[in-house]
Amino acid sequence: MDYTVFIQQLDNLIGIHKTMRQDSQQHDLSDLPKEDRQSLVTRTIAAIHRITGVNSTFSQEIERIIKQDPSLHKHTSSIIGVVKALREDLASGSIQNLAELVHADIFADFLDMAQHLSDSGYKDPAAVLAGSTLESHLKKLAIKNGVPVDIAGKPVKADKLNADLAKLNVYTVLDQKNVTAWLDLRNKAAHGNYNDYNNDQVKLLIAGIHQFIVRIPA
Repeated sequence: MDYTVFIQQLDNLIGIHKTMRQDSQQHDLSDLPKEDRQSLVTRTIAAIHRITGVNSTFSQEIERIIKQDPSLHKHTSSIIGVVKALREDLASGSIQNLAELVHADIFADFLDMAQHLSDSGYKDPAAVLAGSTLESHLKKLAIKNGVPVDIAGKPVKADKLNADLAKLNVYTVLDQKNVTAWLDLRNKAAHGNYNDYNNDQVKLLIAGIHQFIVRIPA
């Protein structure tokens, strides 16, 4: 399997961290804006879960680091260390199998991890993880019901999949509106608009997505 795209994603995160280190006067980056550090951590956790799955050694190490050092400035560099380790293993071919987000058997694991992050106060990566799980489920529903998931080689956006599935009565208009709201919250988290929502809303997001996936299986 060609891991080039994954390596490029990890190199981008490593590069961002390197730039932040150059801009900071503190080894732990504590003098940089919190939102910048949170954005990097959120994207990093999402990338590791996306590439290896939530049950991998890399994901478990991320969880251990967060539990051990809950303060953002204390674990940012450590989490980047996990990224570097994963990058080296991918480059050397040490990893033989990668989890696919679209597999239904890992949806519960992702939502459990999102719930754990939310319970620990990490609402932003929790929202990204839950939203990614929802998008994967929409794609599986689309494939199951004959809805195109790509057009001219480009993936169809989740909002359009949502609309197309509702038109086919795969689920109700109310479900469609809920999915739209969940995707909106996920996008806010992914784009760093962290003040536009709170942790209580993230908890409702996770619970709603879980019920949706159970009620409308792919």
